Amino acid sequence: MRGVTVAQPLSPSVLDRMHRYFQAANYLSVGQIYLLDNPMLKLPLKREHIKPRLLGHWGTTPGLNFIFAHANRIITEREVNMIYITGPGHGGPGFVANTWLEGSYEEFFPSIDRSEAGMQRLFKQFSFPRGIPSHVAPETPGSMHEGGELGYSVSHAYGAALDNPDQVVIAVVGDGEAETGPLAASWHSTKYIHPINDGFVLPILHLNGYKIANPTLLARMDKEEVTKLFEGYGYEPIFVELKNETFNDKPETFVQIHQDMAAAMDLCMDKFAAIRAKAEAEVAAGQPIVRPRWPMIVMRTPKGWTGPKEIKGKKVEDYWRSHQVPFSDIDGENVLNLEKWLASYDVKSLFNDDGSVKEELTSLAPKGQKRIGSNPVVHGQVSKDLKMPDFRNYEVKFAKPGTENAEMTRVMGKFLRDIMKENEAEKNFRIFGPDETASNRWNDVFEVSGKTWLANYFEEDKTNDFLQQDGRVMEILSEHTCQGWLEAYNLTGRHGFFSCYEAFIHVIDSMFNQHAKWLKTTRHINWRKPIPSLNYLLTSHVWRQDHNGFSHQDPGFIDHVVNKKAEVIRVYLPADANTLLSVTDHVLRSRHYVNVVVAGKQPALQYLTMDQAIKHATKGLGIWDWASNDQDGEPDVVMACAGEIPTMEALAATDMLRQHFPDLKIRFVNVCDLMTLQPNEEHPHGLTDREFDAIFTADKPVMFAFHGYPWLIHRLTYRRNGHANIHARGYIEEGSTSTPFDMVVVNQLDRFNLAIDVIDRVPKLQKIGAHVRQKLTDKLVEHAQYIADVGDDMPEVKDWKWPY
Repeated sequence: MRGVTVAQPLSPSVLDRMHRYFQAANYLSVGQIYLLDNPMLKLPLKREHIKPRLLGHWGTTPGLNFIFAHANRIITEREVNMIYITGPGHGGPGFVANTWLEGSYEEFFPSIDRSEAGMQRLFKQFSFPRGIPSHVAPETPGSMHEGGELGYSVSHAYGAALDNPDQVVIAVVGDGEAETGPLAASWHSTKYIHPINDGFVLPILHLNGYKIANPTLLARMDKEEVTKLFEGYGYEPIFVELKNETFNDKPETFVQIHQDMAAAMDLCMDKFAAIRAKAEAEVAAGQPIVRPRWPMIVMRTPKGWTGPKEIKGKKVEDYWRSHQVPFSDIDGENVLNLEKWLASYDVKSLFNDDGSVKEELTSLAPKGQKRIGSNPVVHGQVSKDLKMPDFRNYEVKFAKPGTENAEMTRVMGKFLRDIMKENEAEKNFRIFGPDETASNRWNDVFEVSGKTWLANYFEEDKTNDFLQQDGRVMEILSEHTCQGWLEAYNLTGRHGFFSCYEAFIHVIDSMFNQHAKWLKTTRHINWRKPIPSLNYLLTSHVWRQDHNGFSHQDPGFIDHVVNKKAEVIRVYLPADANTLLSVTDHVLRSRHYVNVVVAGKQPALQYLTMDQAIKHATKGLGIWDWASNDQDGEPDVVMACAGEIPTMEALAATDMLRQHFPDLKIRFVNVCDLMTLQPNEEHPHGLTDREFDAIFTADKPVMFAFHGYPWLIHRLTYRRNGHANIHARGYIEEGSTSTPFDMVVVNQLDRFNLAIDVIDRVPKLQKIGAHVRQKLTDKLVEHAQYIADVGDDMPEVKDWKWPY
């Protein structure tokens, strides 16, 4: 990087051209919101030139355009690679306008070229049926952050900067967005960014005063209070402010704010360079890096800047009325008001008669892939596959199925440790989680890397090998921030895994929702390449939260996930460690999915050899021959299960039934890939009806022990021929502090209830099973008495193993 900060860095010529560039972006933004035709105002404006439905957001857009113009100067003069993240929700008109001005837009959409006809198509498509959204959407070149939902711009910025030392990321934070909880936590990312190994993030807090219909909190704080707030977060705020008296539209009134912004941007870039140089000197001297105070800009401009001051006597600029469409009632007077507004930008000084942009303006834009709209990093074009060790080398071996225990996620952790080691040089794999890496049994990764920590150290921290300034394990007690970091890490081509307690992953429900929509949309945009999948491990799950109680029990995230399009979501419920290893290898090799893996961390019985596990995970479900006895004919009942604890309970129920009814033919089916239950027309992993009937039958009772809420099984199988025969059991919102087995009892997922279900639903057992049924109900009473007296589960339950 080069450049020296001066108080007035812009020459008169550059300043004039930059201001006109800013005005051109504003004109194009207003045109997108309002105009259907007559894009260059060559004709007197009429109602038929204006869209019938006016949609979009003007208020934040001028500030975004102003920052974009100044970002372009930094890119060009300092030769940097820059990502531009637009936090304010619906800033789409500005981002689209700027990528059209710089020429990248027409490279992706040739019909929307820089001509009068192209300008008309640019305007018409915006917020128009079958056009483009009003926010910075996947269809927008150069975008990697959809502004349709607020709160994630800063975490996305830092996630994009991780392991990208040559990247500068501008994150524009709207003052409405700054009120959200996710945004508040993400400011602490300064404690996780490495001055040498990572890129530079420049947050720009844009205070324009108002939300949809209310003032914003930070804009009503005075300068001293805002300064103290961000100094507390670890920043050095630099203020750029347009004074109220300069809200008029004469070009000379903009001189000072352009000069102030240019100086502030130069100062921030110089500070970044100085921070890196200091950190490099500290490392060379064998000293720890002293966490720097990172620069940020606080920019205060009026909402709806350069727009109408008033409309029919009501204040618009610098007020909430400019937030969306400043006036949507297009009567004769407002047609004139719109024409006056558009004309104020002096279209002839911005565009040639054929609609092309004046050369002196286009010369300000960066060239080639330096253009923000052409940055290959945000289009998935610089991603490398992970180097993967052979997962079969981590096999859990045992003499007989269902007789020996292992901690599934601890075995997974050993595999992840070596993945991290294999990719140490590439620096393209990280682990994310809210203070739970060790709790979730991934301890072995600490043999390769510690937890990223650039906050202050205490003396006792020197004995903690897990804190490391250049660590690759990212922990912060904010699921929102972990999610934002990982999303951006994936979006810029890198790989990761997010582990979380199952009940609390719901914190990021909405963030997952937005990312899944992004994946769905970009799957059909040919210039966006498939990015690494977003991978979740959900553990500390509902069936082993007996000690934490009711608050820690909720398996419903998978219900939320399966609402999304089948082309982007996958849900896996491996029953043992070897199956989990196969699934882990698969999801880390995959691209453009959200993969949800649910697995326990407590010691649990193991069932499949590695060879069996690979076949089972590949198919997604299957009959376990060793647990079935219907090989010589059709079954009387199908015992099905999905999930580690439901599998154990279903096997124990099968054991009891075979002891009491030796002639009963039981087919045991385990489901690992939940989406196989859907018809193949609904999900690519789904079974055909013929395949489904071959496994589950079309007319026999099916007892389904499920990890989550039981109605999800019915939802996935409602179109199947034998759906009326399926009886699903799962979590039904019962349970508090108790014993592990009591958790399944109170939710009626236990072996005794499952066996009773079979007796009640198999016709021949309904006549002969009364005595056995009574014994099973007696066992449930005995269980309740035992745990109340002893405080632990009955030995026959706790020590049960598969006997055959």
